[in-house]
Amino acid sequence: MSDTGPSAFPPPPAPTPNYGNAGTGYAGQPQKDFVTAVILSWLLGTLGIDRFYLGYTGLGVAKLLTFGGCGIWALIDFVILVTGNMSDAQGRPLQFRTNKVNTI
Repeated sequence: MSDTGPSAFPPPPAPTPNYGNAGTGYAGQPQKDFVTAVILSWLLGTLGIDRFYLGYTGLGVAKLLTFGGCGIWALIDFVILVTGNMSDAQGRPLQFRTNKVNTI
């Protein structure tokens, strides 16, 4: 097949890069913090607060109603989160922020 005539569909628009602040994700929303997610998962994981924080509202409600699957679901989520295999609801990896201290 030869490509001699014009296409029936226009070409897709080129993606525009995000030149915003470092640490911002899609549409300028900041990425979720890894340490905050771990603390929420450890302290309030049975209530699903960690899932609400990451943007998984449906899973947060399910986890809330089942008390974290009687603790089993909360423990599994904590392990997945600590090993770095969990992302936010938009698929972005969690950001591990480090504060650099200037010394004299």
